[in-house]
Amino acid sequence: MISGVGPALGRTLALQAAAAGADLVLAARTQSRLDEVAKEVTDLGRRAVTVSTDITDQASAENLVAASVEAYGRVDVLVNNAFSIPSMKPLARTDYQHIRDSIELTVLGALRLTQLFTPALEESKGAVVNINSMVLRHSQERYGSYKMAKAALLAMSQSLATELGPKGIRINSVAPGYIWGDTLKQYFEHQAKKFGITVEQIYEHTAAATDLKRLPETEEIADAVIFLASSMASAITGQCLDVNCGEFHH
Repeated sequence: MISGVGPALGRTLALQAAAAGADLVLAARTQSRLDEVAKEVTDLGRRAVTVSTDITDQASAENLVAASVEAYGRVDVLVNNAFSIPSMKPLARTDYQHIRDSIELTVLGALRLTQLFTPALEESKGAVVNINSMVLRHSQERYGSYKMAKAALLAMSQSLATELGPKGIRINSVAPGYIWGDTLKQYFEHQAKKFGITVEQIYEHTAAATDLKRLPETEEIADAVIFLASSMASAITGQCLDVNCGEFHH
């Protein structure tokens, strides 16, 4: 079950999981996006059930769990990928409601789904993977509210790993760095026009901060998620795997 399925990481997660042999439940608020990704999954020969869901709403989340169990009779993996756009303002000027909304979606939304899926995951001895961010590793200006939400998500993941471990449920996190995909490309194009330079120059400048001198691609983030969800990570829980081409070490 993948939440927050959109055109970027959510879509790639779905396609990579399908390629690895998974049947899927796809959840997001926008049904048209779900339908597009589901078609791509079925083209790969796997099954995809779509459920339009608002994970900040209890009844909507309960409906998602019921639909997942009804479709397959079991749930092996929950990927919490729901995302809200950061305010990108200093904390001193960040609207409190924006912070509340971010925590409601990022932290409490993931907690709600984990709680509701716990009985099914206990039955399958399953796994939860929460999508975090490299904002955990720095305190750059304008990322304050985003870091608050993601730091709370990490603390929650660690606590749930301890609480749900005795049930056989593993809880881990993946913290991507910059993800070289369509969303970042569009942002770099915007910045290039603004400053009168090329996208390549912005890429090179950004990648210079990494050990590998490149930015991780969307598929590489998805591979890390699938690893933690799989039996290859059967003894790993309570961990956060950074996927940033060596920009930050942890």
